[in-house]
Amino acid sequence: MYSKVKSFGLVGIEGYPLDVEVDVSNGLPGFEIVGLADTAIKEAKERVKNAIRNSALPYPIKKISINLAPADIKKVGALYDLAIAIAILSCDKEISLNNIEDYVFVGELSFDGNVKRVKGILPLLISARQMGFKNFIIPADNEKEASFIENINVYCVSNLIQTVNFLKGEEKINPLETRKYEESKNAVAQGLDFCYVKGQKMAKRALEIAAAGGHNVIMIGPPGSGKSMLAKCFPSILPDMTFEEALEVTKIHSIAGELDQNEGIVSKRPFRSPHHTASTISLTGGGSNSKPGEISLADNGVLFLDEFPEYTRHTIETLRQPLEDGVITVARSNSTITYPANFTLIASMNPCPCGYYGSSDRECKCSASQIAKYISKLSGPIMDRIDIHIEVENVTYDQLNSDTKEELSQEIKKRVDRAREIQNKRFENSKTFCNSKMNVAQTKKFCKLDKQGEELLRNAFEKLKLSARAHDRILKVARTIADLDGCENIQAKHIAEAISYRTLDRKYFQ
Repeated sequence: MYSKVKSFGLVGIEGYPLDVEVDVSNGLPGFEIVGLADTAIKEAKERVKNAIRNSALPYPIKKISINLAPADIKKVGALYDLAIAIAILSCDKEISLNNIEDYVFVGELSFDGNVKRVKGILPLLISARQMGFKNFIIPADNEKEASFIENINVYCVSNLIQTVNFLKGEEKINPLETRKYEESKNAVAQGLDFCYVKGQKMAKRALEIAAAGGHNVIMIGPPGSGKSMLAKCFPSILPDMTFEEALEVTKIHSIAGELDQNEGIVSKRPFRSPHHTASTISLTGGGSNSKPGEISLADNGVLFLDEFPEYTRHTIETLRQPLEDGVITVARSNSTITYPANFTLIASMNPCPCGYYGSSDRECKCSASQIAKYISKLSGPIMDRIDIHIEVENVTYDQLNSDTKEELSQEIKKRVDRAREIQNKRFENSKTFCNSKMNVAQTKKFCKLDKQGEELLRNAFEKLKLSARAHDRILKVARTIADLDGCENIQAKHIAEAISYRTLDRKYFQ
């Protein structure tokens, strides 16, 4: 007997249709899987066999051959168990399963027949919907994640016997009701509040500009000056994610197995803070299964790299492509996968190994060679890709104990939201969503300068020996500052402030 059912596989965050073909024939009892399957899939024979038997369903004591087509794509994971079990059962003449060709089956089986949650349901369903598939049978534990996809019929099952009864028409399962994204939004602000940060007005201003325009920031200052606290406050002023952004983030977190089962969608902008001992692969993604790394998990959110020069030089240099293009291409021997990596980089560092080079409070104990070696880990191309460079000084005792109330994150966020609304209208009907992501044509169109601003930028370009990339990034930062001021045109004062955020790399890195 021959049977074929439909399932779906994943390559990166894109799904592809997969045929599970089963042939049950006379001969010595056996179970063989072909089709470039990994170890988890080859072990499916034990899971499927025990699930069928423990569900009191007939398991054929015959030669069973399984083919996963297309055979030239590496299959990974246990999400094909349910499809294999249904294909085997459909070969039994006594079990009449209705219209199995109309459904896509996804799910892992346990020995007792329960259908277990799998990774990557959201990107899988989105890809399948785009290809015209309408009906899906998935694990009940993936219900929350699947409930945000419209215009498809999703049937959630808890065990194998329930699936069989549904396909035989003996049990009714209603399609999953679609939820609206707004229902899952959490209005509570993330992170710490800026009202707890004493002083540091320049740093707060710079982070406000970064949040409004999606700009990358590096903070340089002595230990204990508040760099880490400022970074942790940053998510509290970021604009809310749109549904499209939330779906993209949820895809990545679903594949990585980091999605909250109760939420079903990532509604808050991610804040990722890997330790400086993190390997290059854990940051960029990869490994045997080419999984997304920290920079992809920070997509549409924040990647905070504390003690920036403590990361290896090679690890830091891998940030070049994602900082420029907003994607990361993971190339391995068996696959090449491109993941989104559209994050805002917040980096912090001490100016030297002891931390007090340039400090007005304490004397630096490092030699010139030690400072040079420490700073040299950050190359010119990396610093060029960071829009805003700010110096964070230690706060005074009077500032720490002052009764003066600092501005709430909620108030800063209102200004950020107004600036983002201006940008949304500006970039309507384009793939750009904030000033930092403007292409060359958009920069020329929206960042025109008056004569005074042009002269200021010319002088800075020649005096600071800026690159073409730094020139464009100054224009983009100035455009964001103008948006925060509610100005249609960039003025000389906006250019002057933007230039002031590009001078520290000349102080420390030359």
